[in-house]
This record gives sequence, structure tokens and C-alpha cells, in this order.
Amino acid sequence: MPVKIVTDSTADLPPGVAEELGITVIPLNVRFGDKVYRDGVDLTAGQFYKKLVNSRVLPVTSVPSPGVYAEAYDKLAEETDEILVATVSSKLSGTYDVAVQSIGLMKKKCRVEVVDSQWAVMAMGFVVISAARAANDGASFDELLELTNHNIQRVDFRAAFDTLEYLRRGGRIGRAQVLLSSMLNINPIIALRDGVVEPAGRTRSRARAIDLLYDFAASFSHVDEIAVEDADCPDDGDFLVERLSSLYPDNSIYRSKTTPVIGTHTGPGLLLVAVMGDRT
Repeated sequence: MPVKIVTDSTADLPPGVAEELGITVIPLNVRFGDKVYRDGVDLTAGQFYKKLVNSRVLPVTSVPSPGVYAEAYDKLAEETDEILVATVSSKLSGTYDVAVQSIGLMKKKCRVEVVDSQWAVMAMGFVVISAARAANDGASFDELLELTNHNIQRVDFRAAFDTLEYLRRGGRIGRAQVLLSSMLNINPIIALRDGVVEPAGRTRSRARAIDLLYDFAASFSHVDEIAVEDADCPDDGDFLVERLSSLYPDNSIYRSKTTPVIGTHTGPGLLLVAVMGDRT
């Protein structure tokens, strides 16, 4: 029986990818006032951004309950003896801790290992996709662990923001705090390093911000996977895809939307490019 792969909704997997590869996606939660929505299940990205703009109440996010993970593990244990779980960076969310704690609540016997991806969005998504493909091809559990830890070092992303205010409010701003003092008319660029948000540049125009995302993608000497994501700015996303398609004509570029949980902390206007590959 192949190893089963589990991740969470912050991987921003495009529609159909999880089903095609047999990946179980655990949704995190978004709460507007007293109403709780499962990320990407009860509330789509399009619905979320409309609600975000029109709501007087700012949303907050929360991790799934241990029971949600345990139930998913038990269901998969009917099909396999081994489950590999990859979560959003433990420095951004408590999801990793919940995924680990949930193992003790299982009713069925099954080997479950939880890996802190140290990433989010499609950078984490590529780690998960690669593991799922290898699992479906018959890779052993130890081989999958080795592959996953290897690919964690091979993914990266850059994201352009209209504002860092949402990151600041959610407490996820990390070392990018230094950009807040010069936010006026600035398009900040951020990255993740060791699972923490940090500044990666800034510019005074959206066009130049897109140039910087393009330059980041072009800095790879070899690309296995590439994705473009947007938060309610599809025209910018499509434009970046068009440019990158000329740069990497042999690669299929994943097109994704940031989920409501990610959008809670970024706000609208986020544009990012994620890559799995090598720079040397």
C-alpha cells in the first residue's frame, strides 16, 4: 500500500491537484465575528475577499482541532500503514503541534510522521506534490522523508504586497517589521527564511514589484516547478504568468489563489511566485 500524504490548506494547492494525487488537505479556519469557516471549503477565495472588503469585523484564523487531524489519520489508516504529514511553518502557525498531538488520539494503528515544511503557499505545495508523486510511484516511507527534507531546501518564493498592515495585525510580520516605517507608496517584497517572514526588497511601483518577482524566478539555473499566486489581483497574476512562460517555455506554470487563511494575513493585492529548483 502506498504511503498517504497529508497537508493543510495553506499549501494553496490549485483545484484538482490534491484529488489527482490523492493528497488529503486539512483546512485551517477563518472566523468573522462568531462565524467560523473552513478554509477553502465553506468559504472560497473569491467570497473571502469580497467579505474582507465589506466587513466591519476583521477576520482571524485558527488551527484545526486535534480531532480533525485524528479523524483524517484514522480514515487513511483504512487504506495504508504509513502517513506522511507536511505542515505550514511552525513559526507561523500552531498547526504542526496539533498535527503531532493528534497522533495520540488515533483509534487505528498506523505509522504517522509529521514534518515542519518551514514554508507556506505553493513553496510548501511543491514539497507536498513531489512527495505525493513519489508515493504513488511506490517510494518507501524513508525515501519520502529524505525526498521531503531535500526539497524543503530547494523551494523558495517571493511575494509583493500592497501593504504589510495585515501581516502586522496578525503578528506574522517577523523581520519584515523594518519595512513598516517606510510603507507610504512602497510595494514591499517579502520572503521566508527559516520559517519566518523577512524583507526581500521594496519598490515604489507595482510594475517594478512584478519585475522583481520575475527576476527572482530568473535567478534559478534549473526549475522543476513554478507557480504564480494572487490575492484578488488576477490581472497581475496572468501578466506575470505570461512573462514567465517565455522564460520557462518547457514548464507548466501552476496558477493558484491564496486561500482565505493566507489572505487574512496578507490582505488583497498579494502577488507571489514560488519555485522548486536549483540556483547553481
